[in-house]
Amino acid sequence: MKIELTCYHQDDVQKDNDYKKVLECSSKLLSYLNQESTLKKIDQANQPGSNSLLVQNAIKKEVQKLGFISEKNGLFSQYVTKGLRPDYFKRVNESGILFEVERGKTTQNNMDLLDLWKCHICEEAHYLFLLVPKALKQSPNRNSTNTYNSVCGRLGTFFEKQNYIDVKAVFIFGY
Repeated sequence: MKIELTCYHQDDVQKDNDYKKVLECSSKLLSYLNQESTLKKIDQANQPGSNSLLVQNAIKKEVQKLGFISEKNGLFSQYVTKGLRPDYFKRVNESGILFEVERGKTTQNNMDLLDLWKCHICEEAHYLFLLVPKALKQSPNRNSTNTYNSVCGRLGTFFEKQNYIDVKAVFIFGY
């Protein structure tokens, strides 16, 4: 099953020089994620009872080749919250991209909203890449849920003009 991509952005973001680089990076990432070998690794990691770390490890080497740093420390040092860090971070000119990989707790524990909040408070990143499951099955006996559609519906509301926050764009990749 191919990886889908939905992007939400603020109206004037196309004028931002960083956005062009972020858009280019999202295209390269999507191309990598849709390679047959990568799809197979992600599918193997997205099994009932597994966690997002397995999915993260399935793509880690190639994501780092795209310039992302794994679990970058220090991005939130001005806040009281200890240990807060993204799965990946990439500097883009004057801004950056936080890249978060989710699986089972994406909507049940509001991890998608936590990821958006982390990007909102991060002074070094105004863009969020979020990799979430299209078919999430928590146990072999349960039906799968389409977390990707839920996340798109939830995060899309922050990109309506009256709801803007300090995130210029979110790229939601559905696996």
